[in-house]
Amino acid sequence: MKALTWQGKRHVSVETVPDPTLQAPTDAIIEVSSTAICGSDLHLYEVLGPFMDRGDVIGHEPMGTVVEAGADTGLQVGDRVVVPFNIACGTCTMCRTGLQSQCETTQVTEYGSGAALFGYSRMYGSVPGGQAEFLRVPHADYGPIRVGTELPDERYLFLSDILPTAWQAVAYADVSEGDTVAVLGLGPVGQFCARIAVHLGARVFGIDPVPERRALAAKYGVEVYEPAEDTTGTIREATGGRGPDAVVDAVGMEAHGSPVAGAAHALVGMLPDALGEKVMENAGVDRLAALHTAIDLVRRGGTVSLSGVYGGTASPMPLLTMFDKQLQLRMGQCNVKRWIDTLLPLVEDPDDPLGTADLVTHRVPLDAAPQAYEMFQKKEDGCIKVVLDPRGGVAGTDRRVEGAREDTVTEADRRADRDGLQPDAGERLPVTELP
Repeated sequence: MKALTWQGKRHVSVETVPDPTLQAPTDAIIEVSSTAICGSDLHLYEVLGPFMDRGDVIGHEPMGTVVEAGADTGLQVGDRVVVPFNIACGTCTMCRTGLQSQCETTQVTEYGSGAALFGYSRMYGSVPGGQAEFLRVPHADYGPIRVGTELPDERYLFLSDILPTAWQAVAYADVSEGDTVAVLGLGPVGQFCARIAVHLGARVFGIDPVPERRALAAKYGVEVYEPAEDTTGTIREATGGRGPDAVVDAVGMEAHGSPVAGAAHALVGMLPDALGEKVMENAGVDRLAALHTAIDLVRRGGTVSLSGVYGGTASPMPLLTMFDKQLQLRMGQCNVKRWIDTLLPLVEDPDDPLGTADLVTHRVPLDAAPQAYEMFQKKEDGCIKVVLDPRGGVAGTDRRVEGAREDTVTEADRRADRDGLQPDAGERLPVTELP
């Protein structure tokens, strides 16, 4: 099969790799219909290379159709499923507590890490990821989320990661109707954080340097700002001089405005793997501009919620300020399955209140993934969210590549060669062919 593989810093390539096979009766194999590039994939692309092996299959936001099901999965060939990015058993103490990202069955104890993740380095189990034509899903008796066949992939796909990640971030911020919330970073997760907070009745401020991101957030009632010297003062003034009740940091370790940490990231990427691992494990420093802004901006007694990924082990924190302001700080990998019962009705709501159909800016074939990674990292061409199509079609978004030819393809046609499925009527999606 074809799969996107890590080859080095800022170097990914589509290669032919062995097809996955069932290894346990609780495994399933899915044919991937859509798989997204996540902002945290860029950490592998840029920073976390010392924990990667050349040829690793990456990606952790997939959905598709079951083509093989282990005897103990409870799945059927032909089931349409979304696959959560964390791999959890569903039966251990952590899973029963709703902390699936800390699953005791799949924890990567060698690195002191939580639950294994798809396509995310040795730190999280080196499990082959979902930016591929097929994916083996361990613990498929618990993980996969069955979904209907009527709606397009983009309505369901983000249940794999960024939608529950955003919901958890807002839940951890303890947002209620009438509260004020600032969201730092309006990338895909930040977009959903802002929309969810608005949906819950909060007044929401969004800060991001990219005009397209600000414009998209503004469509959903978010008051948007560029990062500037007076931005925090303006937001503080708009909240009675106190600051917002909560701030969500949806940026993470690669925030702009941290030149020393930025140089450290570049250095780690150039070191031999063994040495780079030691630096990350013992002296890793994050870019903390966004987090420090959150701590400064939030009101006294407020909450800072982290959804952006941080990876440093020696990152300096303003503990005096945090203690004096009596702040709550909440964070962690998303416990995807914990939030699905709440999110699935919103995703399937005909009104699409969270705008799941209004996020993807680029849908491209898997073969174009290397170029898409570069575009996404550099924020070129108005890129906010990229979905890869391993079947080779380019469908489902309003963005058009200049000079492209528009045509149509049926989702039913794509499923025609799969056992046990009947074509569905009326699922015609726009297609863009790259020139």
